Amino acid sequence: MAVAELYTQYNRVWIPDPEEVWKSAEIATDYRVGDKVLRLLLEDGTELDYSVNPESLPPLRNPDILVGENDLTALSYLHEPAVLHNLRIRFAESKLIYTYSGIILVAMNPYKQLPIYGDAIIHAYSGQNMGDMDPHIFAVAEEAYKQMARNNRNQSIIVSGESGAGKTVSARYAMRYFATVSKSGSNAHMEDKVLASNPITEAVGNAKTTRNDNSSRFGKYTEISFDKQNQIIGANMRTYLLEKSRVVFQSENERNYHIFYQLCASAQQSEFKHLKLGSAEEFNYTRMGGNTVIEGVNDRAEMVETQKTFTLLGFKEDFQMDVFKILAAILHLGNVQITAVGNERSSVSEDDSHLKVFCELLGLESGRVAQWLCNRKIITSSETVVKPMTRPQAVNARDALAKKIYAHLFDFIVERINQALQFSGKQHTFIGVLDIYGFETFDVNSFEQFCINYANEKLQQQFNMHVFKLEQEEYMKEDIPWTLIDFYDNQPVIDLIEAKMGILELLDEECLLPHGTDENWLQKLYNNFVNKNPLFEKPRMSNTSFVIQHFADKVEYKCEGFLEKNRDTVYDMLVEILRASKFHLCANFFQENPAPLSPFGSMITVKSAKQVIKSNSKHFRTTVGSKFRSSLYLLMETLNATTPHYVRCIKPNDEKLPFEFDSKRIVQQLRACGVLETIRISAQSYPSRWTYIEFYSRYGILMTKQELSFSDKKEVCKAVLHRLIQDSNQYQFGKTKIFFRAGQVAYLEKLRLDKLRQSCVVIQKHIRGWLQRKKFLRERRAALIIQRYFRGQQTVRKAITAVALKEAWAAIIIQKHCRGYLVRNLYQLIHVATITIQAYTRGFLARRRYRKMLEEHKAVILQKYARAWLARRRFQSIRRFVLNIQLTYRVQRLQKKLEDQNKENHGLVEKLTSLAALRAGDVEKIQKLEAELERAAAHRRSYEEKGKRYRGAVEEKLAKLQKHNSELETQKDQIQLKLQEKTEELKEKMDNLTKQLFDDVQKEERQRMLLEKSFELKTQDYEKQIQSLKEEIKALKDEKTQLQQLVEEEHVTSDGLKAEVARLSKQAKTISEFEKEIQLLQAQKIDVEKHVQSQKREMREKMSEITKQLLESYDIEDVRSRLSMEDLEHLNEDGELWFAYEGLKKATRVLESHFQSQKECYEKEIEALNFKVVHLSQEINHLQKLFREENDINESIRLEVTRLTSENMMIPDFKQQISELEKQKQDLEIRLNEQTEKMKGKLEELSNQLNRSQEEEGTQRKAMEAQNEIHTKEKEQLIDKIQEMQEASDHLKKQFETESEVKSNFWQEASRLTLENRDLEEELDMKDRVIKKLQDQVKTLSKTAGKANDVHSSSGPKEYLGMLQYKREDEARLIQNLILDLKPRGVVVNMIPGLPAHILFMCVRYADSLNDANMLKSLMNSTINGIKQVVKEFMKHNSPHQNKNCLNNFDLSEYRQILSDVAIRIYHQFIIIMEKNIQPIIVPGMLEYESLQGISGLKPTGFRKRSSSVDDTDAYTMTSVLQQLSYFYTTMCQNGLDPELVRQAVKQLFFLIGAVTLNSLFLRKDMCSCRKGMQIRCNISYLEEWLKDKNLQNSLAKETLEPLSQAAWLLQVKKTTDSDAKEIYERCTSLSAVQIIKILNSYTPIDDFEKRVTPSFVRKVQALLNSREDSSQLMLDTKYLFQVTFPFTPSPHALEMIQIPSSFKLGFLNRL
Repeated sequence: MAVAELYTQYNRVWIPDPEEVWKSAEIATDYRVGDKVLRLLLEDGTELDYSVNPESLPPLRNPDILVGENDLTALSYLHEPAVLHNLRIRFAESKLIYTYSGIILVAMNPYKQLPIYGDAIIHAYSGQNMGDMDPHIFAVAEEAYKQMARNNRNQSIIVSGESGAGKTVSARYAMRYFATVSKSGSNAHMEDKVLASNPITEAVGNAKTTRNDNSSRFGKYTEISFDKQNQIIGANMRTYLLEKSRVVFQSENERNYHIFYQLCASAQQSEFKHLKLGSAEEFNYTRMGGNTVIEGVNDRAEMVETQKTFTLLGFKEDFQMDVFKILAAILHLGNVQITAVGNERSSVSEDDSHLKVFCELLGLESGRVAQWLCNRKIITSSETVVKPMTRPQAVNARDALAKKIYAHLFDFIVERINQALQFSGKQHTFIGVLDIYGFETFDVNSFEQFCINYANEKLQQQFNMHVFKLEQEEYMKEDIPWTLIDFYDNQPVIDLIEAKMGILELLDEECLLPHGTDENWLQKLYNNFVNKNPLFEKPRMSNTSFVIQHFADKVEYKCEGFLEKNRDTVYDMLVEILRASKFHLCANFFQENPAPLSPFGSMITVKSAKQVIKSNSKHFRTTVGSKFRSSLYLLMETLNATTPHYVRCIKPNDEKLPFEFDSKRIVQQLRACGVLETIRISAQSYPSRWTYIEFYSRYGILMTKQELSFSDKKEVCKAVLHRLIQDSNQYQFGKTKIFFRAGQVAYLEKLRLDKLRQSCVVIQKHIRGWLQRKKFLRERRAALIIQRYFRGQQTVRKAITAVALKEAWAAIIIQKHCRGYLVRNLYQLIHVATITIQAYTRGFLARRRYRKMLEEHKAVILQKYARAWLARRRFQSIRRFVLNIQLTYRVQRLQKKLEDQNKENHGLVEKLTSLAALRAGDVEKIQKLEAELERAAAHRRSYEEKGKRYRGAVEEKLAKLQKHNSELETQKDQIQLKLQEKTEELKEKMDNLTKQLFDDVQKEERQRMLLEKSFELKTQDYEKQIQSLKEEIKALKDEKTQLQQLVEEEHVTSDGLKAEVARLSKQAKTISEFEKEIQLLQAQKIDVEKHVQSQKREMREKMSEITKQLLESYDIEDVRSRLSMEDLEHLNEDGELWFAYEGLKKATRVLESHFQSQKECYEKEIEALNFKVVHLSQEINHLQKLFREENDINESIRLEVTRLTSENMMIPDFKQQISELEKQKQDLEIRLNEQTEKMKGKLEELSNQLNRSQEEEGTQRKAMEAQNEIHTKEKEQLIDKIQEMQEASDHLKKQFETESEVKSNFWQEASRLTLENRDLEEELDMKDRVIKKLQDQVKTLSKTAGKANDVHSSSGPKEYLGMLQYKREDEARLIQNLILDLKPRGVVVNMIPGLPAHILFMCVRYADSLNDANMLKSLMNSTINGIKQVVKEFMKHNSPHQNKNCLNNFDLSEYRQILSDVAIRIYHQFIIIMEKNIQPIIVPGMLEYESLQGISGLKPTGFRKRSSSVDDTDAYTMTSVLQQLSYFYTTMCQNGLDPELVRQAVKQLFFLIGAVTLNSLFLRKDMCSCRKGMQIRCNISYLEEWLKDKNLQNSLAKETLEPLSQAAWLLQVKKTTDSDAKEIYERCTSLSAVQIIKILNSYTPIDDFEKRVTPSFVRKVQALLNSREDSSQLMLDTKYLFQVTFPFTPSPHALEMIQIPSSFKLGFLNRL
């Protein structure tokens, strides 16, 4: 669509305005191409004819739905008024200070503290994608941190803006974010040190200006270094262009650096009294601005904070006091009085108090300082002249000295901070934070503004190139044709400043000239650039200024002071005086040695594009401009080697008013910081970019049925666009996105809005028609009824007479009787038929129902057996598979062990070889040392000869001098008479010459002495070296002898192993006998199993006979007479079950003692067998040791071992066979124990009702004797079998030392034995289930016989005491099996809850019964340590029944607190694990997922959130949240967690869900809409339904969702009138005032049918909320944990009834 076609009626445009920069107007009539005037309607109702031409139409205004976007690039029309309006809406109305503009974060200074920087906000942004959350400095920091961690590439965050825009605070928050998210636990709190560097640099480098109370007067680049774990390990700082002139001069309402005022405010403290300071008003350098106090700032408290940060960085008090001394000295220097002496001279009194203090603090001579403050030394080629200075010159010299001292101090502090932040090791990556001044232009601009704007030109160039590169990458990634975009390149301005013969080089050249002046330099600029360079201009009205056209604006610079500031010189004599200072720190400042370079230089490998220009003059003194240019080159290299992130700070107004929007000032800054340039580059091509999913969701309403029928959403989007926008040049299709020209999205929005309006009209038409029809039909029906009654009344009145009434009455009576007769006849007929049909029908239905019940009963029986058979078969197959895997794994492990042994042998051989090589090297080293020793001796001899020659030469020279002296004396006597006038002169010359000669002699003598001393020292050193070499030779010899001994020992070991291998080879031949013995054992095992089965059948038959005899011989009526009616109610219908129970009890009581004795005998025999089997295992281990030792032999024996490896693999198989035999033996033991346990279980539950019947006792004795005979036979058989097994074991012991060559047959036998063992285990499990079933039956019978037992009590069978006997050595196994190795899921499925705890308590009771304190203490400590290792609780209350089981001897109350703490810790860790699992699901499921499909419409999200167009089918939904909750709930219930604890855990989880969702809602403006409120409310209802379904309504979990529920209501409710505001105030009680205002300010309509919340309504609500006293925190604390209470639930299980499953492997415990 052509751009001119968009200028239609009702569309809105922007026109320039002198006050607001831009103002909105509505088009009154359609624009046609060629019109000269566009008729507009202003917002105040006035009409305007606006002159236009086709090339410069006024910019169009975006639809209201696009206003207030997070990203400016999401706007359809991208131009200056759209950007300005979007920022105004976000800042002034929504109170949002951050906005994205492509890759830039625009930060507006709110001049107000906002609750959006807490740790909760940091954690909310941590790990999030940049476009998912609202714009924030933390989002930029997270993006930099994430890219660094993901790509291992260094990052930079460039924070710029003019003074007062908030650069320092933004940089500080970014550094705080890195310190918080990368916490390292072992680096001496390096994060705190990095953050502590900020207050120090702000104290010495920040000051109050007219624009900012805490303005940074220097640039700073801080590199934060990270290790491979992305944790901070250190930092480094670089500074740029400190404003030194502020030390000696401040404008009105400005201050000096903060540190001076902090020092003055603390002057009266004892530690600072020696500095002799006073208030800030007393010093010239601190009172110039006229205001020494900042409102709301306590300088004394700030001084304490500065000292704390000094200490945190490791600066001691001495260092701090040295710094404070220099600062105090600068203040005193500023108060030194310089008086004028005439017009050409000045003087300083030596008695000046401030001068004395200055000299005292810095250790200087006051006289010299006073002299050279007022004089200067000029050195020429012929003479040195001391020239006095006038008072202004002296004041300038004093101020220059103060600036120089402060600059050195500042650099020194920064250097010491860098040293404190140094780190050991290698830096992996870093993130640099650049806090640098923005573009500046004032009424008077000098050298500082020139350097600042030069730096900004370089940064802008880098920024333009980066934006251009990103734009190009985006197009190439989406396969969009790339066309070159014209963007502003400021390289000509940079060349004007820094190129050869540029402004800076001409300035440095002028500074070299002795008589160079600002005027001469300016004239050179005029000559070189005026009318030659379009970027340089000469002002019309000034000859002392020049103008440069920067990228942001034209700036006029005054040349006055350029040379002086560039030279930055201090007179040499003052420097020499300070260099000779007794105060070491001051003296070090002025040493001639240059300071070391910054460590940054070694880290950057990228070379600059241009070579830094240097002068060839050796005497050239580095100027400020050249130093700044060099540091700027280094900075640009650093930035080019990193991935940059941009933060542009904007100052909204100059009055520092909160949330006041000054359009003029903001536009000026937007132009200067490059935001509009980014917008312009984007707008030139395809600025609007939508993913296919976003476009499909937003404009689905414009699609036809035919288009929606396509399966591919991409094709649907393409078809719609081809139909809606005919000009294909207005859009492009990429791989994942659709690119639109400017204005096309607004056109689509217009079509969408028209469609919605049309649909609304149709809906309204039908609804209104339906309402009117409904009303009409109701009125018509009422009218008909009225007419009907009215007409009927008229007809009645006309037709009724007396005769007609009588006839009608008679007819009615006749009809009545006739109809009644007919109806009665019909009724009787129907009644008879109905009864007959019912009878037959009911019979048929009953018979059919009976047949169906019978079939179902039979089917259930069949299903029961079929399912049991399938379950057993599945279990057997699984167990068989697991055992095969175990066998395979063990074989592989043994093979690996043999390979490892072979490798060790190789290692020893290599070690011997290396030792031999080492010995040869040592011998060679000794020879070299002997040669060096000889050379040293030769050196010594040569030095002695040189010394002798030197002594002779000196003596000869002395003799010559003495001879020459005597000759001169002779000549003097001869000439004395003739030349008497010259005698004195000659005498003086002679004396001088003699003195000089003697001095030379003494010097030579001292040199000779020094040489002799040095020679002696060297001789001693050589002797020490010789001695150490001798000792080393001796040590090497000792080591050589030791190695020889080791070699001999290795030979002996090798010979022994050869013999052992030969012996093993012989024994391997007898393996066949062992195989036959195994077959014999298998046959014996089969016989034993058959005998056991027959024995079981005989036992069942005997037991049934005994029961039958007891029932026949018992008098039933006698027993019934002794039972009460209450007891009889518990019997079954015929009472036979109870009497059978009584008979069994009597019989089994008699058998118990006999079985007990038999069991003890069996146990002793089995223990003996166990001992022998253990002995066999020890001998097997001995064989394995022999095989391990044979790997240490040499190469020839290793070949033999390789041949025998396959044979050695049979040893583990034999060991496995022995273990299988042990399992068979244990199965026999278990079966015997089962039979015994069955009888004992019955004996425990039987009463003593049958003891009076003598006949029954006789019968029982006979039965008992018969049973004893049977058991005796069984015992003999078992003894025979055990003897056979013992003999077989002895035979195995003899044959086990051999090795087998037939491996495959033995493997088959082992697998067959494994299968048989599985069958036995299955039978054992079946017996366990039968025992449990019988126990349940006996338990029900015991309740019936309880009272009878109390009445008729007599001596009965032995009862269990509810204790478990264990040995001290079994304690570790008990804890291992019950706590460490036990799997919770296996406990909770088939066993009683808390069974391990009951078992442990039974063991505790046993220790208590023994009265063994050490045993009990050891068990308790082991239990607690085991629980802590696994990461359960007992309570102090007991039921009356449980009081019987209390401990008698010990009080364990001291352990209650320990166990309680452990339980709380377990609970908290359990909650943390659940929160960790559910937290990633909450926001996608609760907030992002659309549970109500079709009510939301996506909006464009701009550059920062361009996701793939492919559907994310794996995204979490509300169902995911509910499934996770159900999983947690099921797990807690399965593990027997107390219901009250389950409710508390669910409450904690619901609080987390509500808090995380609400926190995310606060930080996501795009989610604050009416429709999203409906979604949240729907999701909350799902959670409430889940609570109801799980019967957890009383868990108070629903109440934790109240804040979220109120937030959802707040999004949905009407927000316009005063009553609405009052309702919000009354309803939203769970939300704080800050949270309510945040939601109202963030409310964003999805389309034009929703209205924005007006600022006036927000103010109304805020006025109502002012009376509240709630928290000022915005975010909810997601880490908050509710207090946990552990309820007491008494155990329903009796300790004496508890059975220990065999799966616990606690066979070493005995029940008492």
